[in-house]
Amino acid sequence: MRLGRITADLKIVVRSYLRNPVALFFSLIFPIILIGLFGLIFSATGNSAVPLTVLNLDHNSPVSVQYLAELNNTTFVKVQVVNWNASGFASQLGRNGDPVGLVIPSGFEASYLAHRPVNVTVYTNLADAASSGEVLGAVQGVSSFFNLHASNGSAIIGITQQHVGSQVYTYIDYLIPGLIGFSILTSPMFSMVDIAASYRKEGIFRELSLTPLTRSEWLTSHILWYVALTFVTAGIMIGAGVELFGAHVTISLGLVPFLIAGPLLFVSLGMLAGSVAKTPESAALIGNIITFPMMFLSGTFFQVSLFPPALQSFAHILPLYYVIDGMDQVMLFANTTRALFDVLGVFAAAIVVFLLAVRFFKWRDE
Repeated sequence: MRLGRITADLKIVVRSYLRNPVALFFSLIFPIILIGLFGLIFSATGNSAVPLTVLNLDHNSPVSVQYLAELNNTTFVKVQVVNWNASGFASQLGRNGDPVGLVIPSGFEASYLAHRPVNVTVYTNLADAASSGEVLGAVQGVSSFFNLHASNGSAIIGITQQHVGSQVYTYIDYLIPGLIGFSILTSPMFSMVDIAASYRKEGIFRELSLTPLTRSEWLTSHILWYVALTFVTAGIMIGAGVELFGAHVTISLGLVPFLIAGPLLFVSLGMLAGSVAKTPESAALIGNIITFPMMFLSGTFFQVSLFPPALQSFAHILPLYYVIDGMDQVMLFANTTRALFDVLGVFAAAIVVFLLAVRFFKWRDE
């Protein structure tokens, strides 16, 4: 072994690596993005009050009002009293995207003053363990304070725990829509970015220009393929979730528009990213920059309600957020009004991006 030859080859390796934007992205930039995203997501934990939706069935009795005031004073929660139907409280929490809820039962004050046991009900979200844990801790602390004040710590106020959306829901129920959305994003985006750049480099687009096929027809055929692939993938995920993990999700025709609008949007977006890039390497870099923030900030793996307020606002401009939120509303909460809003927004964005992709996509470079 000669040091000179090793050094010479090392220089070639370094130059080749530094000239590869994709390698640089995954080695140097992607770790920074990951630490930045996770840092922003979890920076809110313990630093901001969790919004707590409260239904007070004790008609705002003095003791119940004082109890809620003490909860607010903990600074862990921010009480928001609502006037909803008690029977549909859990479902309404899910439809609104509220992470946690609390019900003060009728007769709360009378039971407390008479030293009779009474339970408040805390609705937690299996997909938002951080918010649920903070609220449970705050409610337990305040209940203990009231019990100590009334009867030297004897158990008067207890806690019953139920789940947002439905008592039967599990974590896998909330995860399935997110994973379907993840598949809708990644498969078309990465494939179309690669196809757009490699076909241009290899001259395949130039050859296609000699055929009667138009650019919009070529793009539409790819959209149809990814729509079909999305239906298959969604079926596999739902089937596996139900059969292997006992998931409780509703399968209805309301899911179909999202399985069409999602691929339409992200196939077009991938083609647009590949069309504006000059080289396959730069196309891959653009695709990664677009894709990775949406992976983590659209509710795929983490509830958006867990994010700091500024990051929540950013998440609400990402198209994947509305794909996942819409499927949540259809599969878990039967909220057709919000699902309709989501799907109309996704279709509008998809049409705009499709037209831009056709506009910038050319068979031949000028």
